[in-house]
Amino acid sequence: MTERIAIYPGSFDPITNGHVDLIERALAIFDELVVAVAVNPRKQSLFSVDERVDLIRGACGEWDGRLKITYFEGLLVNHVHELGAHTLLRGMRALADFEYEFQFAHMNRRLAPDIDTLFMMTSEENFYVSSSLVKEVGIFGGDLTGLIPDNVAQALKEKFHAAQ
Repeated sequence: MTERIAIYPGSFDPITNGHVDLIERALAIFDELVVAVAVNPRKQSLFSVDERVDLIRGACGEWDGRLKITYFEGLLVNHVHELGAHTLLRGMRALADFEYEFQFAHMNRRLAPDIDTLFMMTSEENFYVSSSLVKEVGIFGGDLTGLIPDNVAQALKEKFHAAQ
């Protein structure tokens, strides 16, 4: 039987409890999940790629070797092929995400017809949480309890304290 491998791409700047929830639920469906951190030189990230990978690892662990964390530059479909996968996992928080994700899925399908995109709705308690919102609240010292893993909360405190 072929292993069911899915790729969960994103910037994860930083990873939130919504991301962690999706990762845990995907691991109940797939044999292996690869969290693929996007390197986008057009975006200014708060955390470096290495920091984001470390934060994901600290938040999620290894799941008996079933969770892998990588990063990629360039076209996502090329990275998916390099990893030998055929499924992309995308999280959807609200209707507002749908149009962007719909276009993204169809472009990926045009570029690589052998890759399917699976949309997974975030849980109720996390549907309003985004990395951008977390950074905005964090920079002003707001309470992020329950929104991000503990290791991410500590990293944000260190990052924002160092910037002052």
